[in-house]
Amino acid sequence: MARRCTILLTSWFLLLSCGAWAQEQRVFDKTVRTLQVCADGNPTLPPWLSQGKHQHVEVSWDQMSHDYQRYIYYVYHCDADWQVSEGIFESDWLAGTNGQPVEDYEKSFNTTQIYTHYRLTLPNKDVGMLLSGNYCVRVYRDGDGPDESAPVLEARFCVYENSVSISQQVSGNTDIDFNDRHQQVTLRVGYGSLRVVNPAQEFRVLVLQNRRWDTKAVGLVPNERNAAGMGFTHNRQLVFPGGNEFHRFEIRDVRRAAAGVDHMEWYEPYYHATLLEDRPARNYSYVEDQDGVRVVLSPEEGSENTTAEYVVVHFLLTTPRLPGGDVYVCGQWTGETYAPDCRMEYDEQVGQYHAAILLKQGYYSYQYRQADGSTARTEGDFHETENEYTTLVYYREQGARYDRLVGCCTASTRNR
Repeated sequence: MARRCTILLTSWFLLLSCGAWAQEQRVFDKTVRTLQVCADGNPTLPPWLSQGKHQHVEVSWDQMSHDYQRYIYYVYHCDADWQVSEGIFESDWLAGTNGQPVEDYEKSFNTTQIYTHYRLTLPNKDVGMLLSGNYCVRVYRDGDGPDESAPVLEARFCVYENSVSISQQVSGNTDIDFNDRHQQVTLRVGYGSLRVVNPAQEFRVLVLQNRRWDTKAVGLVPNERNAAGMGFTHNRQLVFPGGNEFHRFEIRDVRRAAAGVDHMEWYEPYYHATLLEDRPARNYSYVEDQDGVRVVLSPEEGSENTTAEYVVVHFLLTTPRLPGGDVYVCGQWTGETYAPDCRMEYDEQVGQYHAAILLKQGYYSYQYRQADGSTARTEGDFHETENEYTTLVYYREQGARYDRLVGCCTASTRNR
């Protein structure tokens, strides 16, 4: 009981709101929580839409009150570096008119913490995307124009063509070690019908591990080129640390502990969930996971968005203080950044890192990482780890004014 009180009392003053400064998805308003951006309303799918397949991106968030907020959104086309495209007119890439209101919202029902759930779907009857590439959506309060103030939030998504062919393989036999701590991607891109004159200038190829933009491989130089395409083999930039399987927990019922949860308690004004303590792994052990995904859940199936509770979740990592910098709780739901909001505190007395994070009820998978993105000390790196690798191919033809996203391909080490 003494240990439990230490966690609760010490962590309470460090109550966090992870996700406030996401690299891909950013929140600028402290009254906004649980920003989620996904394809086709499925929280396990990344917000990458195949052009011409009638997919949609869903952006949703909670504003922590029942006071109606009139939100206005603006959609922007961006280049491969996520800077707003300057060389094209809005009418080139936008069907409809910017500055539309968010009209889909619903108040929470029978929850200890009140909130209003807002949802925006693109494309919709007012706005559509005409070109492939990167897009960002910026949401403002009505009366705050895009040139006058910071947005409430910014969400990012991609629309991709299938104009190139992409083949990729992942192996534990790398240019650094053999079936040890790394995985290496071998990649080939076929030009298809694209008119390619200077591939080094016209293409930008990115590779993401588990949808992480903070550790992306970029600036890749092919070592094989011919008239049909280019290949990337034995490329040291495509060697990734293997990492480890994600931890996971589930809070469907706030009155009893479920998977990954040691115990549930009520301390005014929140429910508290203390997770089972984690430790750095010395050996690989397979655990089926979702690579950092969050799925909102509640006992009221079908109305999770407005009936799920907010719970203070206590994360515990038992280990001697680690060299190499601060430790963070990370997952796709934290935005994959290393902001102070996600930083853990170390308790010298008990030899444990801990963080208290206010989260919406549901299923979560997560990892512990240090500020440089490494999991070597916090989780261990293993070549057996099941990881997902996504290749994004951007193309700007000579004389063109914007970056097209001409291909997207995902491969998993499950298929090795």
